[in-house]
Amino acid sequence: MKKVLLLFIIGLALSLRIFQLGQTPASLYWDEVSLGYNAYSIATSLHDEHGEYVPLARFIAFGDYKPPGYIYAAVPSILTFGLNEFAVRFPSMLAGLLMVLITYYFTKELFANDSIALLSSLVIAISPWAIQFSRAAFEANLAAFFNLFGVYLFLVSRRKKWIIILSVISFILSFYTFNANRIIAPLLLLSLSIIYGKSIINNKKWVLISIIISLIALMPSYSYLQSHESKLRFQEVSIFNNLSPVEISNERIKTDGNTWWAKIIHNRRILFAEDYLKHYFDNFSGRFLFTHGDINPRLAVQSMGEFYPWDLPFLLIGIYWLVKKREKNLAVLSIWMMIAAIPAATARETPHALRILSILPTYHILIAYGLFHVIKWMKLKIHKQNILIAFSVICFLLSVNIFYYLHDYYIHYSRDWSGEWQYGYKQMVSYVSSVADKYDHIFVTNALGRPYIYFAFFDKYSSADFSKNRVAERDWFGFWDVKSLGKIQFDFSTLPKSTGRILIVNTPGNLPGDFHLLQKVKNLKDEDVFWIAERI
Repeated sequence: MKKVLLLFIIGLALSLRIFQLGQTPASLYWDEVSLGYNAYSIATSLHDEHGEYVPLARFIAFGDYKPPGYIYAAVPSILTFGLNEFAVRFPSMLAGLLMVLITYYFTKELFANDSIALLSSLVIAISPWAIQFSRAAFEANLAAFFNLFGVYLFLVSRRKKWIIILSVISFILSFYTFNANRIIAPLLLLSLSIIYGKSIINNKKWVLISIIISLIALMPSYSYLQSHESKLRFQEVSIFNNLSPVEISNERIKTDGNTWWAKIIHNRRILFAEDYLKHYFDNFSGRFLFTHGDINPRLAVQSMGEFYPWDLPFLLIGIYWLVKKREKNLAVLSIWMMIAAIPAATARETPHALRILSILPTYHILIAYGLFHVIKWMKLKIHKQNILIAFSVICFLLSVNIFYYLHDYYIHYSRDWSGEWQYGYKQMVSYVSSVADKYDHIFVTNALGRPYIYFAFFDKYSSADFSKNRVAERDWFGFWDVKSLGKIQFDFSTLPKSTGRILIVNTPGNLPGDFHLLQKVKNLKDEDVFWIAERI
């Protein structure tokens, strides 16, 4: 019976993640296209978009230096399904599905209880947070799976000692998949080693082999992590580049007469620490988790939190019973949760559902633990005739929550936030490519960001043709700015001097007076995204 229930949960999780995977969200956003095109380039030529041969430490991409994990994971699906939306998102979908399965086995290993394990896998199978990130090409989702698998295998290694090698490899894969996991993976592995210190001491042989494998596997990253490029992304989003605490510190010290004690109590490091702690605890706020979610429309549906309101009482009950029973498992889950938020707290935008994603499935296990104890209490305290009524009420409330989320996700969210997913680029590229031979020059605005990667992706440029036809340069921040791709120019500076037949793609209302409007590209809210015009 338990196997049947698990199969049902896996089937439910699959249907929630794979249905209209290529159509919802409505379009591929920049990073998805970049991941997909670089995977396609590797699959067809073993070179990335910049011509580098099989990069191991990172992919240059836009100049944001993406970890290589997701790109290599997308190669098989692109070879199988072709270069399209479904293929690019498939690794994330598969990771989300496997996370449901591994949550079952991990929870069973943790509590030795099939019922809690089944409830945990069910909770994450229907979770808005887990579904949202399984339906787009998010590196963080694949890293979260590797992170969970690493923790699970670590627990298994207490019984089967050699499994510690597979656990370490899984953590290394998470390290190579998402930047935040370069901090989370070593800290979590170290914490588990301390919690289960006795098992580590009794497993010297395989632990030593694991350390050697780690040192070898991490070798490609040593020089990169010390380079200027590895710090670019962190510097771009880090709160520690904010000069406000320094200015406040200096002002307060000056006001207090530049005394020695003023320099201590108004030290800028204290202000930075306060700022960091605020950002850290933002990731655990009830507003974020249960009412509003992430303010970035790509990371949440905007009409509810990362969890259903239905989940809140069971989360609180689960925490209560874990504390009351003094479960050792509470240490594993709580330390995991605390570590997962460490890198996310350095970002300027918090809470951040993406950067904290490797916290999954800790919340879901706590919710399931609470639900388990509620059901257990009902069996003991409620008359048998009333149990069915109470259970029906719980199922009804859950069904209402799920229906609301799915209706919003597939109907309203897909339409209302299609612009956040860069809807319109595919349609624009399709039109421009179909008429490109008719024009001497084509100008495409870069006002909406990185149009070149959409032409490379949807026109399926080979690595050789892309390298041959592009003109690019790096800006002050280190990002690559592609000026042109063949006859298509993404810089309007030469437009006034250009002659012959010209096609232009610009933002609405920004066409030169001597151009004739041919086509309007709209998003799903019927808002204009691009205007396409010609001058003959």
